[in-house]
Amino acid sequence: MKVLFVSSGNKLNGINPIILNQGNALIHAGVEVEYYPIVGKGFLGYMKNILPLRRYIRANRFDAVHAHYSLTAFAVSLARCKNLVVSLMGSDVKASKKYKAVIKCFAFLFRWKTIIVKSQDMYNSLRMHKAVIIPNGVDLDRFKPLDKSDCLCKLGWDKNKVNILFPANPNRPEKDFALAQRAVDVLTQQVGTPIDIHVFENVPNDQTPYYYNAADVVLMTSKWEGSPNAIKEAMACGCPIVSVDVGDVAERTAGLEGCFVSNSRDPKELADLLSRALAYGKRTDGRKLIVNSGLTNDLVAQKLIQIYQNLKK
Repeated sequence: MKVLFVSSGNKLNGINPIILNQGNALIHAGVEVEYYPIVGKGFLGYMKNILPLRRYIRANRFDAVHAHYSLTAFAVSLARCKNLVVSLMGSDVKASKKYKAVIKCFAFLFRWKTIIVKSQDMYNSLRMHKAVIIPNGVDLDRFKPLDKSDCLCKLGWDKNKVNILFPANPNRPEKDFALAQRAVDVLTQQVGTPIDIHVFENVPNDQTPYYYNAADVVLMTSKWEGSPNAIKEAMACGCPIVSVDVGDVAERTAGLEGCFVSNSRDPKELADLLSRALAYGKRTDGRKLIVNSGLTNDLVAQKLIQIYQNLKK
């Protein structure tokens, strides 16, 4: 089976690591995967890729074309690709009603074969019965418990401070770093212990496991998410978690000791939950929960393969 992954190629290091991870899982399962990066910003930037993409697909034979994110799916649709599978990632369906209407229009006119969303919340927001829920998987060979002292040393973090990881770029407004900062400020007043907040800004993907393992707690304050990979990766590393109720975080961490989800965006409540997470004082059983939930790379890859195979029916 031969599958073409089409996605943005605008990131500093090319294809999004999340998409590469999914492609690698399929390759390990015996699928031939090629990548076509879309280079350009905004709707017009993506549309400039239509003709080159059409020529590329005509020159090659693919059993399925898998577009990641809505703008990519629009370009692939206009390139007249057949057997199109579309993955929407979170912000696609959390946008305006008009934008969701455009997604539905493209899905109908260009007969998208399958629409993948990452959480029940996304499914409810999109309101398309043909959508299927398949969260991204986790590479348990990469994201695993490591020696905390070694990771602190490798990253140069101060072991005498409380180290909180904000697993996102603080400059992205939807991640709401300001709320995280306010919660940490409240916590600092409560405990009187020096606290450092570390962020994922220009952090190479191969370094992120060290961040999870060095952190005392992961803090997520996003305004919207699909099925945030950072939460699942933190779980796989056994890191305690505090998060607002966003995406599928509550579902993923349900019943997991050392992980706390707030129904409000009150900095004081988040600070109280951070205090509880720090008091937990050990690694969580999140890795076991990832396995039991079927969110390992290999199991998610098998679900995708089944979708690709059904395209021929």
